[in-house]
Amino acid sequence: MLETLRHIVQEVNTASGLNDALQIIVRRVRDAMGTQVCSVYLLESNTGRYVLRATQGLNQDQVGVASLNAGDGLVGLVADREEPVNLESAEYHPSFQLLEGLGEEPFHAFLGVPIIHQRDVLGVLVVQQAERRRFDESEEAFLVTLSAQLAGVIAHAQVTGAVEMGALTGAGPAKISGVPGAPGVAIGTAVVVSPGADLYAVPQRQAQDRRKELQAFRDALGKVQRDIKQVAHNLGTQLSPEDHALFDVYLSILDDSTLGREVASLIREGEWAQGALSRVMIEHIRHFERMEHSYLQERAVDVKDLGTRVLAYLQEADHEERVYPDKTILVGEELVASSLGEIPREKLVGLISVRGSGNSHVAILARAMGVPTVMGAVDLPYARLEDHELIIDGYNGTVHLNPEPEVKRRFEEILAADDALSKDLESLRDEPCITIDGKRMPLWVNTGLMADVTRSLEQGAEGVGLYRTEVPFLLRDGFPTEEEQRQIYRSQLEAFAPRPVTMRTLDIGGDKALPYFPIEEDNPFLGWRGIRVTLDHPEIFLAQVRAMIKANEGLWNLRIMLPMVSNVAELVEALDLIHRSHRELVQDGLQGRLPPVGVMVEVPAAVYQARSLARRVDFLSVGSNDLTQYLLAVDRNNARVADLYHSLHPAVLRALNEVAEAARAEGVPIGICGELAGDPAGAVLLLAMGYDVLSMNATSLPRVKKALLNVRVDESRDLLGEVMGMDHAGDIHARLDGFLTEHGMEKFIHNPVA
Repeated sequence: MLETLRHIVQEVNTASGLNDALQIIVRRVRDAMGTQVCSVYLLESNTGRYVLRATQGLNQDQVGVASLNAGDGLVGLVADREEPVNLESAEYHPSFQLLEGLGEEPFHAFLGVPIIHQRDVLGVLVVQQAERRRFDESEEAFLVTLSAQLAGVIAHAQVTGAVEMGALTGAGPAKISGVPGAPGVAIGTAVVVSPGADLYAVPQRQAQDRRKELQAFRDALGKVQRDIKQVAHNLGTQLSPEDHALFDVYLSILDDSTLGREVASLIREGEWAQGALSRVMIEHIRHFERMEHSYLQERAVDVKDLGTRVLAYLQEADHEERVYPDKTILVGEELVASSLGEIPREKLVGLISVRGSGNSHVAILARAMGVPTVMGAVDLPYARLEDHELIIDGYNGTVHLNPEPEVKRRFEEILAADDALSKDLESLRDEPCITIDGKRMPLWVNTGLMADVTRSLEQGAEGVGLYRTEVPFLLRDGFPTEEEQRQIYRSQLEAFAPRPVTMRTLDIGGDKALPYFPIEEDNPFLGWRGIRVTLDHPEIFLAQVRAMIKANEGLWNLRIMLPMVSNVAELVEALDLIHRSHRELVQDGLQGRLPPVGVMVEVPAAVYQARSLARRVDFLSVGSNDLTQYLLAVDRNNARVADLYHSLHPAVLRALNEVAEAARAEGVPIGICGELAGDPAGAVLLLAMGYDVLSMNATSLPRVKKALLNVRVDESRDLLGEVMGMDHAGDIHARLDGFLTEHGMEKFIHNPVA
């Protein structure tokens, strides 16, 4: 059964579309289980009905016609229960409903299992048999396992179908979940960024000049044929006659009479060369992958290699300057910062990356630029989105395709409200953040790039609570020298002087790997990262600390912060190295005392040792993003569990309150630099807890200031008392929304749009 499962999943993965995938499923499952009927019913989102989308054994004329309301019939029962229904005589079950013309009458045995993807029931997979019997446990387990493995493929194929058919058939809307990268809403036109030569990532596009595209294809074809002949010649004495024959096969595949002719035909019909090549090669790759014989399956690798070589030459020759629409949403498998430099800033309204996290360099840059961004949109068929209208919800990490008119209107209202609010908040830039009853709350920013500086100062930042020193490391091909680091740090310190700048020592590992210093681990978030790396490599740590201290000379606004500290021993060791660096620099003539040194509280162990840590440092700063992740055991960059990551979880709030109490007990100032600090309602709770500094991305600063200007400390403490008694994050969120509404700040509420 395991081998059969593997073959079915492999074949479905090579399907050309949803209908093809469903036909493979019903045919292969019926054969594998030896049943007489296999059918798939899928939920149609715009009607709420379960529609027969594929069958082997029932009336084919009813495919796309036969349907059931949600909750009706045995199919509806399976979907409602979200578990298998296994019946010996289906017609006697109270939920049984006979669909006229379907031809189910001869079949009595029924086994249906739900198709579930990310908690949503997509449909129901059914097998039926004339013999009255219950399907045994192994058969049920097989169908459940298969359904679980295919759910993601079906979900992706459904979205792809919505993209391809939406304009022609009015296909239902599709909502793809990802990870919030940068806040805001964007409505615009997709421009797909082509990665390196990847046949599966070529966007569909019409040819501007068919003759030119045809010539480009023939030129690329000729270059690959030349390369293959050269390789065959170079290996001439080392290859057997059989191996030489393989090169002849490669050349024949690329000949104008075979695949080359098919590609040329598509170009003549109007497809651009790269898209035509991609379509033809993928079709043939799938053909080989579906073959039973292992030798023939392996030929798919050869075809893919040849196609990739031709594509690389086509991309090399394609240097025409692109014309970007006025409201461009840049879409790609894995966007990089260099992609942003190719598009005029005034035309860029949003970013979507299939891969990557909220901590990716491109996400950090997007937040600095104020560009709404969604990362980790794994179900997005990005290569097919060229010129499609999209909606980005950067607040909640979702992308909307083919939205209902009402949904689009709602986002247009949010966009207009955001624009109006931004203009309204501009007047607050030079106003200090003081509550109604006189409590002063310094608002700082998180930075990592020089691009952050101007925007931060424009928003009225009073300091830097987190400067990510790893960002300059990520932009280089090797470790920057001590002098290069000094110059980078000096630029940041000068830009904000005399305002304080808190520089976090190198924090790599987890999802921040340097290309020239790879860290390969099974579980990187619980592995070698942060202070653990730099203590194991004191030469890196010492050079960085020396560069920071030298950059601080004459400005005296530096603060040094240590990341991922999980015990006192690590802190003591790091402090010894920092003091040593300072002593050596003083001996070399440096003027000035050691800058303040603090610890980031971002692992649960540090929460419970907060007082011990506070006694040894000048300040504490909570990294609420990582602390939330570790407390909840949820990877915040994983779209599959993103809904479990909640900064307002009761356990998170209690931990934050406990750290604040520990800092007060030791008389040490405490700040926080995470997404919660940039949330207006979250900022009210942090004010009540006694945090001394809030640090956030520059875009959030005016909103947080507006919120705190409209509250009193005593009412924030009353609110904190209320929510600390709650045991559900959803209830806490609802209460905070109510608080904002009561204080005339409903514009700050950004709940997901259905």
